[in-house]
Amino acid sequence: MAISTIVQLMMGVSLAACCGLRAWMPMLIVGLLAKAGYVHLSPSFSFLVRNDALIVFSVATVLELLGDKVIVIDHFLDAVGTIVRPAAGTILASSMLTHLDPLAATTFGLIAGGVPAFTIHAGKAVVRAKTSVFAHFHAGTGNALVSTLEDVLTIGGVFLAAFLPILAFVLVLPVMALVIWMIVHLVRKGVNLWTYLANRKSRKAAPAQ
Repeated sequence: MAISTIVQLMMGVSLAACCGLRAWMPMLIVGLLAKAGYVHLSPSFSFLVRNDALIVFSVATVLELLGDKVIVIDHFLDAVGTIVRPAAGTILASSMLTHLDPLAATTFGLIAGGVPAFTIHAGKAVVRAKTSVFAHFHAGTGNALVSTLEDVLTIGGVFLAAFLPILAFVLVLPVMALVIWMIVHLVRKGVNLWTYLANRKSRKAAPAQ
């Protein structure tokens, strides 16, 4: 695989990770950068720079940004995002692979884009669930602050991936590792709690000797 393709793959992984936080903003920014000539897309994904596509991405970005600041709506967006964000990550990762044919680009994009986007999305959902638990203390401002931080990270991440793809890739890897550890840790805690409650219930149900 050529060096340029490897760099494009790194760029795609980093952009996909940004899609794990926001589905539409990365597509909008990449589309605008490509339209201005700063980013080169695979011809099969040239629709990303069309004016009608950019309008759709813009409206969707605004709605996602506003909705994500409100508790309940943000959880709904996270539920929908389980499908939408990996799909967006796949599209952006595939669009970066300009030296591959469309089928190969999409195949690589599904792995290099869908997996990072889903991983970051899952970590985002876990963090958002944690902040929502304490909503009665911060009256929703905590979720809004976390959401704003995600906006900043998404914008910075997209530009970093576009102009310094190797650095972006190096930074994304430990973040993904941290998210995976966090999810595994949470699952283990959930299993342990379930086991404890099940054992406690069985002890209560057991007849006295």
